[in-house]
This record gives sequence, C-alpha cells and structure tokens, in this order.
Amino acid sequence: MHSAVAWFARNPVAANLTMVFIVSSGLLAATTIDQEVFPEMNLDMVAINIPYLGASPAEVEDAVSVRLEEAVQGIDGVREITATAAEGQATLLVELEYGADLRKAVDDIKSSVDAIDTFPVEVEKPVIQELVTRFQVIHVAMWGDVDNATLHQWADRVRDDLSAISGVSEVELQGAKPYEISIEVSETALRRYGLTFDRVADAVRGASLDLPGGAVRAEGGEILLRTVGQAYRGTSFEDLALITRADGTYIRLGDVATVVDGFAETDQTAWFNGVPTIVLRVFRSRQIDAPTVANAVVDYVEAPTRTLPPGLALTVWQDQAQQLERQLGRMVRNGLTGAFLVFVCLALFLRIRLAFWVGLGIPISFLGALMLMPGLDLSLNMMTLFGFMVVLGIVVDDAIIVGENIFTHQERHGDGLRGAIEGAQEVLVPVTFGVLTTIAAFMPIMLVEGMMGKFFEAVPMVVTCCLIFSLVESLLILPAHLSFRRGRGASRPGQAYGLARLLSWFIKKVYAPSVEVAVSWRYLTVASGTGLLVVTVGMLSSGRVPFNFFQEPPSDYVTADITLAPGAPVQLTREAVAAVEAGAYQLASELRDAQGQPLVSYVYSAVGEQPFGTAQGDAMLNGSLILGGSNIGEVTIEIDPEADRTLDGDDIAELWRAAMGPLPGVEELTFAGSQFSAGQDVDIQLTGLDLDELESATAALREYLIRYPGLRDVTDTARAGKQELRLGIKPEAIHLGLSQRDLGRQVRQAFYGEEVQRIQRGRHDVRVMLRYPPEHRRSVDNLDRMWIRTPAGDEVPFRSVADVEEGRGFSTIQRVDRQRVINVRAAVGVGASANEVVGDLEATILPEILQSHPGVTYRLAGMLGEQQDSLSGLTQGFGLALLLIYTLLAIPLKSYVQPLIIMAAIPFGLVGAYWGHVVMGAELTLVSLFGLVALAGVVVNDSLLMIDFINRKRRVHGDVVEAACEAGIARFRPILLTSLTTFGGLVPVLISRDLETQSLVPMAISLAFGVVFATVISLVLVPAAYVIIEDVRAVLVGRPNAPDQAQAETASA
Repeated sequence: MHSAVAWFARNPVAANLTMVFIVSSGLLAATTIDQEVFPEMNLDMVAINIPYLGASPAEVEDAVSVRLEEAVQGIDGVREITATAAEGQATLLVELEYGADLRKAVDDIKSSVDAIDTFPVEVEKPVIQELVTRFQVIHVAMWGDVDNATLHQWADRVRDDLSAISGVSEVELQGAKPYEISIEVSETALRRYGLTFDRVADAVRGASLDLPGGAVRAEGGEILLRTVGQAYRGTSFEDLALITRADGTYIRLGDVATVVDGFAETDQTAWFNGVPTIVLRVFRSRQIDAPTVANAVVDYVEAPTRTLPPGLALTVWQDQAQQLERQLGRMVRNGLTGAFLVFVCLALFLRIRLAFWVGLGIPISFLGALMLMPGLDLSLNMMTLFGFMVVLGIVVDDAIIVGENIFTHQERHGDGLRGAIEGAQEVLVPVTFGVLTTIAAFMPIMLVEGMMGKFFEAVPMVVTCCLIFSLVESLLILPAHLSFRRGRGASRPGQAYGLARLLSWFIKKVYAPSVEVAVSWRYLTVASGTGLLVVTVGMLSSGRVPFNFFQEPPSDYVTADITLAPGAPVQLTREAVAAVEAGAYQLASELRDAQGQPLVSYVYSAVGEQPFGTAQGDAMLNGSLILGGSNIGEVTIEIDPEADRTLDGDDIAELWRAAMGPLPGVEELTFAGSQFSAGQDVDIQLTGLDLDELESATAALREYLIRYPGLRDVTDTARAGKQELRLGIKPEAIHLGLSQRDLGRQVRQAFYGEEVQRIQRGRHDVRVMLRYPPEHRRSVDNLDRMWIRTPAGDEVPFRSVADVEEGRGFSTIQRVDRQRVINVRAAVGVGASANEVVGDLEATILPEILQSHPGVTYRLAGMLGEQQDSLSGLTQGFGLALLLIYTLLAIPLKSYVQPLIIMAAIPFGLVGAYWGHVVMGAELTLVSLFGLVALAGVVVNDSLLMIDFINRKRRVHGDVVEAACEAGIARFRPILLTSLTTFGGLVPVLISRDLETQSLVPMAISLAFGVVFATVISLVLVPAAYVIIEDVRAVLVGRPNAPDQAQAETASA
C-alpha cells in the first residue's frame, strides 16, 4: 500500500482520472437510483390466506388453521407460526429465522400447503405470498353524489387509464364492493316447482358455459369447434332454461328466481368530504421512481381533455411523492448546511487550499457511494439520506489527518512531493485501520432483528460505502493534490489566520501544560474520568432520561378507527362513524396554521373496513390481514402538508381524542397520527391450553389495565363474536337418510348461498351466487320456515330434523405455535413510559395472575416484543463489533494491551451521549443506541492516532511521559478538527424542527455529543492511561519507567 500511495502522488494524472471516474459514475448512477419515502423491505415473513366464506371463526380454526399449522410446522427455517381464524377467512403468518433462505422457505410452504387434501369443499384456493412493505405512490379519490353502479363504472375506467401510465404496476380500488350476480329463489318458489337448490345450480351450470369441442380436420384445413353459451349479465341468466316440460316448452330461470346483477352483500361504504367515493390506490414498479409516477397521475387528473359525467370529480390525495420531495428537500438542505459547516471548520483551522482539498473528500465519497447504491439495491429515501448526514462529518476525518500530516512534513523540509508521500505513508496504517474500526462499529445495526433492523439497515450500508471512498480519496487522490508546493516558507505557521493562530496559542499555552499535569497526576486523572462515568451510569439507571423504544415518525394523516360489538347493525356503525366524522369537521374548523389557513384538507370516512388504520399500524403486512365487517369503521383526515404548523399528527390525534365523548355501542375507538408503528405500546400475549383459564386470566389483566394510571384504549383479542345458532341432526332424521352434511349444506345454500359459477367480466372476477332473497334471510323465523329435502325427494320441516342450540364464539381466534393466545393491549398516554408500565406489571399483577391460573404463560408482544428482539440483536452485534475492533487495533499496534487503552474510551462516549440527551431534552430511544454503537468506531479513531504517535515519539525520546505529552501536542489539531467536523455535520439535524426527522435526532445526539466528550478523553485520559499501563509493566518487570506519582507531585509543587 505504501508503494500505491507513492505512485499516485507522483502520477497526478492517475489520481485525477480516478477522481473523475468516481464523480462521473456517481452522477450517472444518481439519475437511475430509485426514490421513495421509506425503503421497501422484505420482512422475512410468508402469509397464507385461505377464504372459507360463510364459516364462523371456530369452523375456520378447526377446518383450516389447525391443518395449515400441521403442514407448516416442520419446515426448516420457520421461527414462529401465527394463525388467525376470522369469519370466512384463515390467515397464517410464518415468520422465518434471521438469515433463512426466503425463496426456499416459500417453495417448501407452497408444497406443504398444496399437499393438504382434507380441506372442506367450500374452502377456496390458498394465496401464499412473501410479505414486503409496500407504500403506495398516490391516491386518487373519485367522488360524487351518484348511484353506486355509475361510481363503480367510472372508477373502472379511471383505473384502466391509470394502469396504462408508464411505471404504474398496480391500481387497487378501495371502498368498492365486488361485483356479484345473485340468483334469489324463495322457499315458496322451490316448493311450487318441486325444485331444490342443487337442481337450480345444475341447470345454470349446464346452460351457461363455453366448452371447446375439438376440431374438424377437413381437406381445406382444420376447423375449431366451440360451444358458446356462457352468460355474463343478469339478463342473460334470466333467459336460461330451468325446467323443460314434456310438450317442449320450458320455464326460464327468471320465471322462478329474481336475478340481481349488482354487488356483493358486504357492508363497505366510503365517503370523501361527506360524498360517496371510491379511492384508487396507485402503486409503482421499482424501475420508476415515485415522483415520476405521481407527476404523471397528477397530470392525468388535471388534464383538461379528461371528461367525467356531471356530479363526478377526481381529487389527488395521500400523495406520497409530494411527501418524498418535501422530506428529501429538507434532508438535502440539512446536508448542504452540514457540509458548509464542515468546510467552515476546516477553513478556520487550516489554510484555505488545504481546507478545499480536504473538503473535496465529501462529494467524492458521497458520489462513490451513489455509484454503488444501485448494485446494493439501495434507493434514495429518508434512511439513506440520514446515513449520508451521519457520515457527513466523519468522511473528512481521514483526509484531515492525512492532509495535516502532509502539511507538517512539507513545512519541515519544503519539498511538496516528498512531504505528500512521507506524510501520507506515515499515517497510512492508523488511518486505514481507523476507517475499518468505524465500519465495524456500524455493523451491529445491520444485525438487528425485526422490523427496526430492516428499517435502519440502509444507514450502515451507506456509511460503509462513503468511508471506503473516503479512504481511497485521502490516501490516493489527496496526496497528489497536495504535492504541488512552491517550497519551504511558502506558508509558514506564522502566516496562519485568525483562529488558526488562536489555536496554536491555545495548544502551547493551555493544552500543553494541562496534558503535562494530567499525565503527571495520571492516577487522579483516570480516577476523575472513571468517577464521571460511574455518575453518568447511575443517572442513566435512575431513569431520569426516559427510554422510549421508537419515536414513530409523524404522518400528514390522522386516523380514527371505530369498532363496535361483532354483529352490530351496520346502521349503528354508520351513526358512530358520523359522530367521529362530525368531531373531525369541528376540529378542522378550529385548527389553523401560522398564516391562519385551515390545517385539515380532506376528510375520508369508511364503514365496513379500516383501510388507512391498517396501513398506518400494520402496513408491513401488505394488507394481508385487512378484515371487514358491519361493526368497524374509520375516519381519516389529511393535514395540509404545506402548512406552517407546530402540531404533528400525534398532537392532532390527541386533540381529536379529547374532543370525542362516549359513543353508544362503541367498544374501541383508537387514534393514530404516525406513518407506521412498531406495535402496541403495551401488548401482553397470554398463552394456555385451558381456554376457560385463559379467558379468566385475560379478564383479570384487562380489568387491572383499565384502572392503571396513564393507560388508555385497553382492549383484548378475546372479544366475543356474533351470536350463533349451532345446528345438529336429530336421531330420527337419520332414518330419513339425512346426514349432518345434508343439513349443513342445504342451510348454507339458503342463507349464505352456493357459488354456481365464477365468471371473468373484464378485469372483474364475478361470483354467481344462488340463495334465498334478502327478505327471507333477515330473521330466525325464516330458518324455522325452511324445508329440508331428503335423498328420496321428500320435504320435511327444518325443526323436525334439526336441533338448534344458541351460543356465541369469538370474533377472531388467534394461535401462536399451535396454541391459543389472547393479547391484552393498551396505549400509553402522554408522559407515561411503556417500559415502566410493563416493568410494574411484571413485578405485581402478572405473577399473581400466573399463580392463580395454572397453565397460563405470557410474553411481551407489540412494541416491547420488537424491543426485546432489537436489543438482543444489537447487543450480540455490538459484542462481535468490539471483538473485531480489538483485532483491528491490535494488528497495527502489535500489542495486546494498547488496544484496551484505546477501547477504554468507548464507555466514555456514553457520558457525552447521555448528557447530550439531557441538554437537548430528548428521550433515549433505540435510535440513540444505534448512535452509541456507531460512536464506538468514531471514538477509537482519535485514540488510535494518539497511541500510534506516542509509540513513535517513544522510539525517538525513550521517555514515556515526554512522548505522551508531545504526541498530545502534535495530534491536538487533527483530533480537534475531526471532532468539530463530525459535530458540525450533525448540527443541522440537531437543531432541525422538521417533524418528519425528529425520530432520527436521537442518533445524531449520541454521535455528536459523544464525539465531543470523547475528544477530551483522547487528548487527556488516553495519554494518562498509556503511562499508567507502562507503570504497571515497569513494576511487573522490576525496572522504573517514569517518575512516580510522589515525585511528580513534588515536581509540580
């Protein structure tokens, strides 16, 4: 490597061409890098969705969930299986082990599920998919006071237009009921014509079909044969022959049944600013960046040539690309500000020419990283930009050290080329290994498991790329640029400007005497530093600065989710949604920005689903768990993204919550104002084999949490389901040839319906259902008036062959690793800490509950479960990083002990980081810990330089005390500069008031303030500790090393 440094210094053409290649490649790559707000991530999870329409949760569990678990449990790489049985659907989430082969696991899961042959006939085909985060680009709301059919028809047309836009991968309709053709036959009609549901279904299937008939191989060529008779519209089904008489006449289906060509009997309804709406969610392909797609969609919506029927309008909202441009613009401005501050720091303490070439390392390193990002599948998003900001002041550290050392050598003998080569070669080893230790320190962030690890893994990747190119720039390019020097005396130290002169005076008059005293009183120096560390650790343990696992990034959208009792009439849900919507409009009339403009732009309401609440809370699951029902609803408000405001989404959510009073029949009303969540604040998952014990333990814990101060929105997943009528076959019915299956199937045909056909009409998959008319399915009396058909063709009253038992099950049934679980959840109010609450629960009520309910166990889920996984991975990764840092230090120092002196500075970084949080008034978060871990590599760099120079001075002077003091004086300027540039690069983040970046500030606090305090450690404590180690070594070998403490004290006196 020494020869490479010398060759590039002597060959500036090669150095400049290398620089031009990095710059041009980075600029070219920048035009192709994907842009998004947050990175799309693979979650190492596989979802299996199986519809079992019309089935209760208990039926879904027994018939589907249990069999899925049995099939999947033995697959290699599976960490946890979570099964959810809801009405009409089974969902299985398979979480894989960290580092498992995802593609192999998916293939194994598909093979195992496809091999199951014991599902009921009514169970539909499983849908198996990998789970990745998916953030839509933009929403287009089509709204108007028109009928449902017109709204759907034009929504389909707009969807086709949007799908044709380049870069759009998918357009989903939200709030749109699926199309359905319903053939409705009353019991009276069936008996009048002697029909059964089976006969009607067979007649429809036999008359409505297209069937290929092969081909006629004629002499003139092959002629295809086709039977064409598939009905696609309700009127066509009405004309199908149902009964053919002996005289050749026939009765049409329309004569016996009512055919309704409309929509499925779901409870989905949505309003946009109080008007019926369908929202089109636009997703993009990874090849096209979000702003390009969003701009094309906006152009389509605003196109003057586009015409809609009277009463319909299109509105763009939830424009994620606009948010991306706004947030990226702020991050870029912060980055440019940080770069300017870094250059100012360099220019104040170095000569302008040297500061320019050192500062040039920033764009070179950044463009080099941009060059590598497409190959590493990294996009330009909030996390990668934050990575650039974190490393902004660090990338110039090696260039400062190299440049300052080159300047020193050139001043010594006046030869520019010789000084460039000797100066760079002298610090080659510590600089190289210093960069490697910094990279090693960022590695643990990549090893954090769970969603948080995947969310932040882009930061260390960006930092690593930048540091690699900074090393190339400082050792191969910078010496060539600094080798051109006119000769000795061209710029002597006496010609320095302003602060450079002041710094030289400070080093000579203040620092030099101080470090001599610190080394002389070395035991007191180290004891004082250790005492400060102990005090800080004590303060940290006391909880004076609270720990909050993750500060959720605020959103421009605030959502209220409403849940009533399962089975609640949809009209009651609409009334509850209307009340919450009224509260939203009242809030909108009161909230104003600094210019007096309204903060709230739009209000979206939905009944029958909670699309945005699911997207903001559990969006990481691709919507795989979005369930509907008559008992749920949602209201979402959009906050003007351009408004000048001090309130974030969570603040507005709190105001909205406070404005809402009790709502009749509402069991759960929750508010969310963040872009996504790490999970519920408090989420205790109870597990047990005895269902009665499990329910009793759940009730006890829930009652305790309801009374617990600071908690709100207490819920559990054991919510009672809809009322059930459980049917059984009477013994006397068996003599008639009836079975349980016959009874269940005929009841299902009448009340849920039988899927006669499924046809493709355009892009829509349309079910053709056969059932009773709606008015014959609205009362239990209709069940009593039903007639059951025997195999012999006789009709018997329902009550004569069926036993009916009333009951009530669960709304959903959840299982984890094949055991029933119930989650008890709560949100933490302002000023409370989830960690403190759970700590108190684990010390008080939970042991009591477990003792009084044998067989019940618990574990932490939600945010604290994610916290356990993240901290466990971070701790293990940090241990590996420390081992790697020790190795990287021991190799250049050729010592087993000196690396320990350097690494002793790592805990002292905690002191600066902790007090930095105190000064800034910030909470400690997981992001703070990421900063502390990364700080380890930054801290050791300065200490490594100090130890390396002490070793060099010892070889010259022999006296360790003198060597330690001279090394401190020689290294004061570069160590101070590296710390100032690191701090300066992070200042824009520290002082930023942008609501979107507040969740990232704690990492900047840890790094910035930790580096500042570590500077004092490197300049004062490390020389003292070095001499103490030599004292110990001298005692062990039996020879004096330096003046002892008493002699030093006497001399100083």
